[in-house]
Parts: sequence; C-alpha cells; structure tokens
Amino acid sequence: MKRVWLAAALTCAGIVTGCASSAGSPPGAPGSTASSSPAAPAAPASSSGSSNTPAVTSPSPSGPPACPTSALKIRLGAAQGYAGGVYEVIDFTNTSGSPCTLYGYPGVSLVTGPPYRQIGLAATRTPSTPPQLVTLAPGATGNALLQVVDALNYPKATCDPVKATALKIYPPNQTEPVYLAAASTGCAKPVQIMSVAAVRPGSGSSS
Repeated sequence: MKRVWLAAALTCAGIVTGCASSAGSPPGAPGSTASSSPAAPAAPASSSGSSNTPAVTSPSPSGPPACPTSALKIRLGAAQGYAGGVYEVIDFTNTSGSPCTLYGYPGVSLVTGPPYRQIGLAATRTPSTPPQLVTLAPGATGNALLQVVDALNYPKATCDPVKATALKIYPPNQTEPVYLAAASTGCAKPVQIMSVAAVRPGSGSSS
C-alpha cells in the first residue's frame, strides 16, 4: 500500500505542478517541462522563499490544537530518484497522547553544520491540491512530498554548489525546527532547487 501511495502522490504532484524542470523527466514521477538548460521548479504564487521560519497559515479550526514540533517524530520516508533529482516523503507522526492537527506546508531547507547554516533558498510551495486539515490521533502519521533538483545540473557560477549535511524541517505553522541527516548538494546562490507539497494524511515510509 505504501508503494501505491507514493506512486499516486507523485502522479498527483506532477499533474498539478507540471513545471518542475530538470535534466530529465523521471519514469513514473510527476511530469516536467523540457528545457534546453536546467531549470528549478517554477515558483508558485505562494512561496516560503528564503526565510528560515515558514509563514503561519491556519484554517482557524475548532477541535484539536496544531501539532507542536515536540509532539512529532519527523523522518524521511520513501524516495524516488530520477535523472535530475529526487522526490522524497517527509513523515510527521504524533507521538503525544492526544490528537493534534497539521495544516499547510512544512518549511524545508538544506543546511551545513552543526553549527547549522542554511544553504541558499528554502523550498517553495507546490500547490498540488489545496491544503487540508489533517487530524492525527496518537500514533498516526501525515506526510509531505519534497522535490530536490540536483544542484549539479547548474553551472558552478550560477549555483555555487555547497555540500549539505542535513535538512532543516519546520512542521506546518511551527517555529521550532528539526534537523534530519541528508547528504545532498545545495546552491549557495539564489537558485530554486526544492519544492514541497502540503501535508496529507498517511505515511510515506517504506517500513
């Protein structure tokens, strides 16, 4: 079921965005617009930009409160590479004893360290579907789909590649991040290589 979910999530993201250009179009992954030179995903109207802290968005729901970072176990789930980048799932599991909610987009950036220092731009938001309120019972999981375009697609003068040691991740509407080890390469210059979708119910983990 998890493999089926990931394929469906990737297909959904491709249908709506359809603009994340890369060195090639990944088999079974979201479609991309071919280009004569490497291009990062086109930035939608709403973007997390280069800010360390994501903007707060809320449907002002009644019921369970938003999940604080301290109540979540955050980990990387299933990944699918392609010629030019990778799609990876970020899982958010409620480890508290009470229900809580996730709404909107996580904040994601590449960092070096520790001490941690952000590399280039944070992930933009890909509006594959409108954000929905995800209620997590104790032990339940929600997930967000992250795309990272290979920084080495770009000329060194354009990108200024820097080796990353971790992903810095803010749960939606939270100001306390977590750091997950991730060997990748980012662009120190303002080249947009990452995009992230809104949180959805369920797990994208492979185990």
